Amino acid sequence: MKDEPLITLDYRGLRCPLPVIRARKALRRVSSGSEALVTADDSSAPADFTAFCEIAGHELLGIVERDGVFEIRLRTGRKGR
Repeated sequence: MKDEPLITLDYRGLRCPLPVIRARKALRRVSSGSEALVTADDSSAPADFTAFCEIAGHELLGIVERDGVFEIRLRTGRKGR
């Protein structure tokens, strides 16, 4: 595994589909195998990011909800999707 810092993306306050759209754009610039932590408070974020990871080839590492905020951890896969 690469020794890269954790990428943090804070999308609290944004509603579907903006968190996924912004994450997709941000993750295009990082190398495959990087880990990202996305925070979002939109109730559809868990389903949206699960589908996004499947489509984009990213590995969904986990989703945790804390006080209405979802922490979505993923590892980037195929670059440029």
